[in-house]
Amino acid sequence: MSPSALARAPQKTHASGERTVVVYRVPTHDRRDAQKLISAGYDLIERRQGDDLFVMGGPSTASGLRRLGFSPTAVETMHKPLAHQPRAARTGGGVDDTYDGGYHTVDAHYAHLDQVAAQHPDMAKVVTYGKSWLKQNGRGGRDLKAICITKMKQGDCQLNPQAPKPRFFLMSQIHARELTTGEVSWRWIDTLTNDYGKDPDITALMDSTEMWVVPITNPDGVDIVAQGGDNPILQRKNADDSKGGSCDVNGQVGVDLNRNAGTHWGGEGTSTEPCSEIYLGPAADSEPENTALEGLFRQLYPAVRTGTGDSDPAPVTAKGLMISLHSDASMVLLPWEADHTIHTGNDAALRALAGRLGSLTGYQSGQAGEILYDASGGTDDWTYDKLGLASLTIEIGDSDGRNCSGFTPAFSCQDSYFWPKMKPALLYAAKQAAAPYRTTAKNH
Repeated sequence: MSPSALARAPQKTHASGERTVVVYRVPTHDRRDAQKLISAGYDLIERRQGDDLFVMGGPSTASGLRRLGFSPTAVETMHKPLAHQPRAARTGGGVDDTYDGGYHTVDAHYAHLDQVAAQHPDMAKVVTYGKSWLKQNGRGGRDLKAICITKMKQGDCQLNPQAPKPRFFLMSQIHARELTTGEVSWRWIDTLTNDYGKDPDITALMDSTEMWVVPITNPDGVDIVAQGGDNPILQRKNADDSKGGSCDVNGQVGVDLNRNAGTHWGGEGTSTEPCSEIYLGPAADSEPENTALEGLFRQLYPAVRTGTGDSDPAPVTAKGLMISLHSDASMVLLPWEADHTIHTGNDAALRALAGRLGSLTGYQSGQAGEILYDASGGTDDWTYDKLGLASLTIEIGDSDGRNCSGFTPAFSCQDSYFWPKMKPALLYAAKQAAAPYRTTAKNH
């Protein structure tokens, strides 16, 4: 049996259509161990403690890990519903449509965007920038939506890279199961619009800067997650089943949108197996969610990084900042995420930005392969590479032992823990959009 087949060996299922999911702590001894686990087909989740990595699998995953030479320890066991073939999305629920104790569905997020724009026409504008894979293929699915938030002046919130104001871009739930990320975006939108004229920092920010938010980057995936109700389905990828619609109980259909972007595509931290959680897709930028998002980025930011080499810098005068939210590693990551042995031409400034955000959140900061593991084909590598846009990933996690870890923490963690941690970080980041590459360690 091949290593990848071992990783996906049939797991225990229940008559109710559930499977037993086990999270294993896996001590490593070599930088190459992460890629060894990925190459063998294991679901290496976004978490690291010292030299220990974490794998999500089933009861039989432990024996496969031991055959590869690892010594796993089970740290969490869950019973989760199986991912269904994509069904028609739930519709009509409005802003109060929730699951699992309060997490907002795609319907709720989209109704929220429309509500904010209707209540604050002088501050918000909703933009539809594309279609999901299911919608593009006539199988239901969703539009792809963003919102622009600023105190409107002539020329604001236009799809024009030569905008009068600098732009801060926040995106979330590109990995559908990372529920906290969408909730942080929801609260960011409300804080900006509700606190204008009340909070001097937010008022100044809204007067000077455009904030763009894509709260649900992967709506087909989030629709699958929400089908589980109070026991969310752990769908990570989009719903593209064109390269493998018959994954077994421990696999998953879809393409990992954060391995599909056309920068360093096919490198470390990816899989060519369609049922893998990190399946990179049949080609770079094959997925409509990514090509539409990249089209939006090109309409919002000029391509100021003229060189194509990994070490060619963007000019220090470049404006704009992008953050992609993930969970739950408690880290701030900077390009290049595909290969930690090479640095961007703006490494010092990006490292200073990440370090400041790390100090505000209590998170580690660095390139992905320095503190987590290398991962190719990600959004922030693409936006930096193609546009020269200062780009970071924040892995939102429980770094304080608040019992708020995992992809689907108790909903109460959102207001009591995650938002108070993330609000100052996002405010700081948005303020840097005017001149991100002028950030130095001395600015701290």
